[in-house]
Amino acid sequence: MRIALTIAGSDPTGGAGLQQDLQVFRSLGVHGAAVVTALTVQDTAKVHRVLPVFPNVVLEQLRTLARDVTPHAVKLGMLATDDVARMVELGLSELMRREPAPALVVDPVLAASDGTNLLERRAWPTLARLLPLASLVTPNLPEAGLLTQCDVSSAAGVEAAARALIEDLGARAALVKGGHRDGPPDDLLAERCDGSVSLTWLPGERIDGPAVHGTGCALAAATAAGLAAGASLAGAVAHARSFVAAAYRAAFCAGRGARLLGLP
Repeated sequence: MRIALTIAGSDPTGGAGLQQDLQVFRSLGVHGAAVVTALTVQDTAKVHRVLPVFPNVVLEQLRTLARDVTPHAVKLGMLATDDVARMVELGLSELMRREPAPALVVDPVLAASDGTNLLERRAWPTLARLLPLASLVTPNLPEAGLLTQCDVSSAAGVEAAARALIEDLGARAALVKGGHRDGPPDDLLAERCDGSVSLTWLPGERIDGPAVHGTGCALAAATAAGLAAGASLAGAVAHARSFVAAAYRAAFCAGRGARLLGLP
């Protein structure tokens, strides 16, 4: 049994965050382990409150787990505060020194869909220091623009941001998600290749209907599951995109807010 670890915040609705990551891992045939970074008070409409876990407890969770279980891939999500992010940085740095090191997918969660801040501004440099450990970073368009200071309103700007995530911030690969773009939600996969950066546009389909919660979390988790199972990066990304598209089409209403993905 292959193992994927999520380091993320809790979402009581099960529509995103740690709870959804575990559902995605199981759907894709890998065992899910989890380290919780923050508790949230939220429903399908809004994040009402964020309560970070004590930073030393986050590190203790990660170190204790890693002494006993070696994950084949790690998905990093919500970090909430700089203190938590620094402890995750310390624990991940120790874990990534193993041979072979697990694949690491970083979903740079800066804010919720309703605009609630999920990572304090002073933690951004700590998040940036984690990117050189990443096999893949998966920002949406606003996140890519904020992290790189690039104008992502055009295709050229998205390509510049993707290059900056690799050349300036050190990630090995970046998937800049296009769901916030007007028109077809094409994604851009950028990979470090022989000292340069290769860019591949991945066509997307705009699926009509009310808002759906947790698509970014699911995509990163599905990619991590694929990498844990031994897929190539391109293969894991392609399968994850198909998986999320199918779950989006099967989305359902669980409450009065955004729909939740219909995971198999």
